[in-house]
Amino acid sequence: MSEAISDRQVVAILRPFVRACAPMIDALREADPFGLQARARRGEGEFSDAGFKKKMLHALTTVKVPGTAGWAAMDIDQRASWWVNRVGRLTSLLTSIPGLGGALADRLPVQDTLGAASQGLVLCAIAGEYGVTDVGSRVRLIAAVLFERDIDADLAAGASRDKSAQSAEDSETARLTEELDESHRKHGKVTAKAVATTLWHLGKSLWGITGELEKRPRGRWFHRALGMLPVVGAAGDYLGERSGLKKVWKRAHAWLMAHRQWA
Repeated sequence: MSEAISDRQVVAILRPFVRACAPMIDALREADPFGLQARARRGEGEFSDAGFKKKMLHALTTVKVPGTAGWAAMDIDQRASWWVNRVGRLTSLLTSIPGLGGALADRLPVQDTLGAASQGLVLCAIAGEYGVTDVGSRVRLIAAVLFERDIDADLAAGASRDKSAQSAEDSETARLTEELDESHRKHGKVTAKAVATTLWHLGKSLWGITGELEKRPRGRWFHRALGMLPVVGAAGDYLGERSGLKKVWKRAHAWLMAHRQWA
């Protein structure tokens, strides 16, 4: 029988995970990742008809994605739902790829680690929309929603860490975000490849608490049954991850409302 995983171990792994999620989320939220604002600015000189130009600019800037006027007009729940539905589709697709191997892939920790990383990333994004930005609170949110653990606030905040533990956390955070940093240096933005690679690194960082990953919200039994089949298993895993994210959102909303004094 494996040794039980302590809250301290969970926190040690989740703190750099949460810190590494922040730059990816910030890039999606603030850096006009879909190019809508840039296209709108270029459009100022591309159309000779003033009326048509005005309509095009309005259409581009009212699309409900981060960095647009449409996004600014959305309420907190609408923004949180966007992260679940839009970003969740991407991360669920990346997570489902191991399902191409059917039951063999499901015997490995790849599915659970990528799935948990995807869910943790979306949780951090949702927390940000509720104004929960500190690392400790996000650690507690992930632990509660994914692992059904009530982590002590001081422990999650790293209050009892010594210098060596802080140094280790800083080093791990830097390792997890190196692809994002490199993408910024080379391209001036976060690329899709950098996001996918970082998600993989985030997933691998959770291997130290593999036993906890089995607790995370999942799809229904028929999603798992379909996921056991070769080739079509990817479709079953994708649908299962999407279903799991909906459960994550419900649990996150309940937790954030119960702790709304921090939001």
